[in-house]
Amino acid sequence: MQIIISNSSNEPIYEQIYSQIKRHILTNELKSGQALPSMRQLAKELDISVITTKRAYEELERNGFIYSVVGKGSFVSEQNNEMIKERKMKVVEEQLLSAVQNSKEIGLSLNELLDLLTMLYREEL
Repeated sequence: MQIIISNSSNEPIYEQIYSQIKRHILTNELKSGQALPSMRQLAKELDISVITTKRAYEELERNGFIYSVVGKGSFVSEQNNEMIKERKMKVVEEQLLSAVQNSKEIGLSLNELLDLLTMLYREEL
């Protein structure tokens, strides 16, 4: 699992960790039951405070992405397929909203944006 922290981002570090681990879970890169690095280990790897990794893990647990076992660590929770679809749909909506805002800022018409989206959708990634 790779996590990249950006010091130039306006997003707090714990949120960057949260969103990247969440993405790894939703894309099934991290599987149900898989152990996450310990909070201390992750903090050391990222060269950040343990308090920061603790906050990210607490958010992940609060939102049902992981669970913790005292003395054993944190693990990926089993994900409900309908919930995964709903969460992914929310991510798509957020990304499309950003694309719409950027398009409006540069004067891209709706038809031009739809053409671009259609072209990108049909490409094999």
